[in-house]
Amino acid sequence: MTNAHKDALFVLVKSLSKSEKRQFKLYVGRLGVNTDAKFLALFNLLDKMRKYDERQILDSGIVKKSQLSNLKAHLYKQILVSLRLNPVNQNVRIQIREQLDFATILYQKGLYKQSLKILEKAKSFAIENEEKNVAYEIVELEKIIETQYITRSIPDRADELAREAKQLSAQNVMTSKLSNLSLQLYGMMLKVGYVRSDEDLQKVKTYFDEHLPKYNIEDLGFREKLWLYKAHLWYSLLIQDFLSAYKYASKWVDLFYENDHMIPLNPVFFLKGNHYLLESLFFVKYASQFRETLERLEAQINDDRFPKNDNISSLAFLYINTNKLNLHFLEGTFDKGIYLVNIIEYGIKKHRQQIDEHHVMLLYYKIACLYFGNGDNKNCIAYLKKIISNKKLKMREDLMCFARVLSLVAHYEAGMDYHLEVQLKSTYKFLLKMNDLHEVQKEMIKFLRNLGDIYPTDLKSEFQKLYNELKKYENHPYEKRAFLYLDILSWLESHLQNKPVSEIIREKALALTR
Repeated sequence: MTNAHKDALFVLVKSLSKSEKRQFKLYVGRLGVNTDAKFLALFNLLDKMRKYDERQILDSGIVKKSQLSNLKAHLYKQILVSLRLNPVNQNVRIQIREQLDFATILYQKGLYKQSLKILEKAKSFAIENEEKNVAYEIVELEKIIETQYITRSIPDRADELAREAKQLSAQNVMTSKLSNLSLQLYGMMLKVGYVRSDEDLQKVKTYFDEHLPKYNIEDLGFREKLWLYKAHLWYSLLIQDFLSAYKYASKWVDLFYENDHMIPLNPVFFLKGNHYLLESLFFVKYASQFRETLERLEAQINDDRFPKNDNISSLAFLYINTNKLNLHFLEGTFDKGIYLVNIIEYGIKKHRQQIDEHHVMLLYYKIACLYFGNGDNKNCIAYLKKIISNKKLKMREDLMCFARVLSLVAHYEAGMDYHLEVQLKSTYKFLLKMNDLHEVQKEMIKFLRNLGDIYPTDLKSEFQKLYNELKKYENHPYEKRAFLYLDILSWLESHLQNKPVSEIIREKALALTR
């Protein structure tokens, strides 16, 4: 029996809002003969179900088992047609495609002049909105029609269309090369995280240099620049050059604000650009600019002109709350961020169909860090367990590694020494298996392993030794990534100065305020 998560039709029906369901019924009811249609009866039954149950559908008598597959496919298509007609989904991209469809129908009827008139308007609209792939399709159809409908200006028209096709093709090739490079670098980031050695650095650098196409920035349009900045951003993040990441994330976001009519057309890219800008600001610890950027993003999302749909809502939830957590980490205000936990848990449940496992685990890790900073080690451990026990998590192995290291520290802080030895062995084996055992982790594990042999009177001097050892790696090109996941130095300082870790971080934040 198919479950709710695997049945695409059931998931689609359950994703519809009340207004979308009403719109669908009005669409179906536009012809009286549809009011008793089997696909409408199936829709109503699925709408009432709490979980998908094929046996219940067959027992209802709506359809025979042999016909169910076809009926479901028909209903799925009818819902999509209804959603396409919904004014909420009528963006520029759909409008251009619709005009191209109309022009194709007119061409097939032999109404060439009418078809060319629509195509000319659609092409101008597409180029104006940087929809160059569909603009190229339009030019190709214009070329076909011009060979059948002879106009007085055919020689000039042929040259003009050939020139447009060549220019659009070149721009689309550039966009494709830059988007391919960006996607490959993003894949590297998800799979292995930041570079870990000179060898890794050389591999990434060679790949980037070999695949970055030659360009003149003056010749690039909005879309080409967008992919160029994305590629540079991912390269900068991979090699841990966070100032460069800040530079290109800023260029990405500024590109949208300089072309603000592109924000409603590309809201996902706008949100992602702001998220990476905030992430870069977090890495360079630029708290005042971080707060300003986050507030500006929230204002933009809440603007009535900003598009609203399920995908955008889930991304907005993810990025806003991730960065609200990061702001509390930057400022050391862990206690003030605890309210976000319930909001995030509710949001994860609400947007579960849209948010992937990797991003959910990243939120859990940040919640664990929030509790750790607030001194609530048991809740910290509870959230880390969600990550460590997750067998589906294939991406971001570095997140898994640091979840285990933080779990060790939290167990020690919580006084749960009886779990520590098992945890140490398990973590050590995991890091070896992942080939992710670096100097910071080695020193942490060595310290925690020897805790049982340290006299209480010597504990402070041992903390100082560990601090001095780890401090050397704070700005190391490959080891510093450990401090992005867990502020170990502030934790050690809290023990050396007998202060809560939140107070240490707050003092550092005030010293860095700019």
